[in-house]
Amino acid sequence: MSQVKPGMRLKSAVCTGQAMVVKAIQVTITCGGVPMLGMDEQLDDNSQADPEHMYKCLMGKRYINKEETLELLCVKTGEGSFGIDGQMLIGKESKKLPSSD
Repeated sequence: MSQVKPGMRLKSAVCTGQAMVVKAIQVTITCGGVPMLGMDEQLDDNSQADPEHMYKCLMGKRYINKEETLELLCVKTGEGSFGIDGQMLIGKESKKLPSSD
């Protein structure tokens, strides 16, 4: 895959999950433990998911690494979970909106 940059869409090689990069660093982004592909890249039928990385990605949810240097937005739900360099990404907590009283 080419350079990862904000706005880039990625698809999983092992499930139906898709993500859009919101904030990027140069790492290998995975889904289900397998590197994700650009939208125009061909799927490899031999890709095997890592069972420890299969915890579902949820559409509309944002995922970040611990340092918050990478952020993905899930645009299509899948069975795999997003990760980088063997570390799974965590769901980003939404900010509380002020009340409109």
